[in-house]
Amino acid sequence: MSNTTYKVSKEGLEKMNQELAELKDGKRKKAVQRLATARGMGDLSENSEYTSAREELNLIDARIAEIDEILRHIEVVNHSSDRSVVKLGDTVTVKVGGKQERFTIVGELEADIIHGKISDSSPIGKALLGAQAGAKVVVKIPAGEIEYTISKIS
Repeated sequence: MSNTTYKVSKEGLEKMNQELAELKDGKRKKAVQRLATARGMGDLSENSEYTSAREELNLIDARIAEIDEILRHIEVVNHSSDRSVVKLGDTVTVKVGGKQERFTIVGELEADIIHGKISDSSPIGKALLGAQAGAKVVVKIPAGEIEYTISKIS
């Protein structure tokens, strides 16, 4: 990984620490046990259970290493009570094409469009950051441009 700083909310940090604990204390221990059991099943060169268990353990170890690396470069962003402009952590209500939509601006690691969480580095996130309520922002997309009008910052 690079020396990128990863911005997350306090909740995002808690989720990451929880996932790390689950991996280390639960899933990894089970995977090691599964590997030991598979190892006892005979010839390892023809033992698909051993190969599968080894691959699972490798994936878990890789995710643990990834989270450890992210945690070394993490910045917890405190949600500000200042609602004059859109900032990381804010929930923004916008009007687009006669409809209202709500987005919460989050760091890349917490982005989840299904739950309305968009990354600060996404085209919409970039356009909204720093804008005031009432402002119109234009987002360039492959199909053209979309105009959003900011109704509310919360």
